[in-house]
Amino acid sequence: MAYFVYILKCSDETLYTGIATDVDRRLAEHNTSVKGAKYTRVRRPVSLVYTEELIDRSSACKREYAIKQLKRKEKLELINA
Repeated sequence: MAYFVYILKCSDETLYTGIATDVDRRLAEHNTSVKGAKYTRVRRPVSLVYTEELIDRSSACKREYAIKQLKRKEKLELINA
């Protein structure tokens, strides 16, 4: 099963990074459901600005952590690459 690391841009211009197996479903949850992350629930609407496919959950978690360690400028460079 493939996993995806994704970055969302929130309505307040902040960035949120997460992992999912179905990015479209997860985006819908962030925008409409109580299943969305607490962080994004108060910053709706959110839009998908970056995805990266990985082979398993472990790889996705490691990549998510690495992205979360980046500075905002570096995240924006990754998004625009």
